[in-house]
Amino acid sequence: MRFLTASLLLGATLAAHAGPPAIYDEGADAKAAIRATLADAAKAGLPVLVVFGANWCGDCRMLDNTFKHGPSAPLIAKSFKVVKVDVGRFDHNVDIADGYRVPLKKGIPAVAVLSPQGKLLYATEGGELADARKMGDQGVYDFFTRVTATAK
Repeated sequence: MRFLTASLLLGATLAAHAGPPAIYDEGADAKAAIRATLADAAKAGLPVLVVFGANWCGDCRMLDNTFKHGPSAPLIAKSFKVVKVDVGRFDHNVDIADGYRVPLKKGIPAVAVLSPQGKLLYATEGGELADARKMGDQGVYDFFTRVTATAK
């Protein structure tokens, strides 16, 4: 009985410390993921939305949730092929962000929009999404409505 109790306590402790599920794949080959998404985008005739962020970032989590469940979800799903790029503690895939003129020092989440051929169409050069939680679902929707018009 003690073993069962100890096992249950250990399991509960581990679950409590596990934290929320990862939304960014920290071990992914981001360049390969972008190439694969560009290939899908070319077939679909859609631009690519590259989302830079990290699992520890509350604004990144809010944006991810809005993409899945908020008013932006249908807009994003029909307008873009999406690829997420983990930036760690601003020490991972920084070269990719720099290549797309996305200054991570202005905050994350940050995005770049690429044509299906990989040409940069838009980048958050001023930290436009760094306060996604304050923007709320409607603010994020309004932002991506403008970005969608730019990407056409």
